[in-house]
Amino acid sequence: MSVFDDLVIFEMANSHQGSVDHGINIIKEMGKIARKYNVKAAVKLQYRDLDTLIHPDYKEREDVKHIPRFMSTRLSFEQFCELVAAVKDEGMVTISTPFDEEGVKWCVEQGLDIIKIASCSSLDWPLLEEASQTGKPLIVSTGGKTISDIDKIYNFFTHRNVEFSLLHCVAEYPAPLERLQLDFIDRMKSRYRNVQIGYSGHEDPDDHIVSMLAVAKGAKIFERHVGLPTETITLNAYSMNPQQADQWVNSIVKARSICDLKKDNTKYISQEEIDSLNSLVRGVYAKRKIVEGEALTKHDVFFAMPYQEGQLASGDFYEGIIASRDYEVNNAVYEKKYISDIKSARSVIHDAKGMLFEAGIAVGNQFELELSHHYGIGNFRQFGALIINIVNREYCKKLIVVLPGQKHPRHYHEVKEETFQLLYGDLEVEIDGKKTQMKPGDMQTVLRGQVHSFSSKNGAVFEEISTTHVKNDSYYEDNNIRNKDPMERKTIIKEW
Repeated sequence: MSVFDDLVIFEMANSHQGSVDHGINIIKEMGKIARKYNVKAAVKLQYRDLDTLIHPDYKEREDVKHIPRFMSTRLSFEQFCELVAAVKDEGMVTISTPFDEEGVKWCVEQGLDIIKIASCSSLDWPLLEEASQTGKPLIVSTGGKTISDIDKIYNFFTHRNVEFSLLHCVAEYPAPLERLQLDFIDRMKSRYRNVQIGYSGHEDPDDHIVSMLAVAKGAKIFERHVGLPTETITLNAYSMNPQQADQWVNSIVKARSICDLKKDNTKYISQEEIDSLNSLVRGVYAKRKIVEGEALTKHDVFFAMPYQEGQLASGDFYEGIIASRDYEVNNAVYEKKYISDIKSARSVIHDAKGMLFEAGIAVGNQFELELSHHYGIGNFRQFGALIINIVNREYCKKLIVVLPGQKHPRHYHEVKEETFQLLYGDLEVEIDGKKTQMKPGDMQTVLRGQVHSFSSKNGAVFEEISTTHVKNDSYYEDNNIRNKDPMERKTIIKEW
């Protein structure tokens, strides 16, 4: 599990008002909320070396935005150490946003868990270079950045092997609802698939619909400004007081419960849901007297409620089903659902097409489809692969779809040399007894004569580039496969 998963960040910024005691009070209030909802939470500070960050001629200026606030709320390194200790005492994650290289050094010296890069600094390459060398996980806000800008940020950190995440953000304070553009989270998730995407909000502190929508969009990290009003301290228009922060976290927790898949990254269907639908399903009933051994047609039956347990449902009826018993008029028909090889093949093709759609891989319509079912089509979901033959000249290109839980048996080639590149999902490749876990983008070359197999836990799509494919050039270790005629273990389909 990533350090970024389901992280809630309370950004304290300058709301400590230059007071360590006030800052600690804020941290304690946020700690209460984190424990109340049992969430992984962090309090984020901000580090600046004001001696060098602000030009000497401007330090005393009151007419330049931000400078008076920064100067009046200044804390020393030792004072920030007290705040970091308070965050740790509350059992929360420690984060700070450094605005200069000295601030990065403070993050390292204080042993903070994460470094946050603000939107205003996300193209500050000297600062990013300093942060990337710390070895710490980084969270980068992208307010005001185009997709081209974010591409540069992504590539900068990817090339340096930095663990990082990206936050969608609109850097207006407060941010109008009509400019939040939460749909951009979808694009970021699709474009940067190996990076956690989050949302840093500046909308009205009483608005909790936005946070729930961001959860639904797939945001995993959430950040808001928080503070603690007193008789002398008033919060700005985008910062949350403890009560508002409580409701904000509550809305995130509720939305996660609503949105989370309940069963291994797929849809969970409860017995209550099945019973509810079955109460509306039509069952199959005899329209006339039926004698055991008769082949039934739709003219021999009718479909009606209620559906009874064990009865053949209308959706499972097919022409030619053989009656296993006698039926009187209006009797419920109890016959086993028949799964033909054609239905099995169609089912796996539908699943494979769905995986290609989900992976965003277009195959066009100029290909030959091969179901490689080494132990019969009935066992295809356990053993085999779906092979899309695209080009076979002096070079050969195939797309291979491996269903969840499916394995392709050990074999070798005498003529063909091939290279696999994983495009989607997870794939374990075994070559001459050595197993390799592949992730998208990884490549493996299989030389002539090397015994190899592959399997996938959750499903995979990979590309096979090879020398010319020659028929009968696959030699399987299992004699039960080798002794079969190729027609027995392959089904060729021209259109799907």
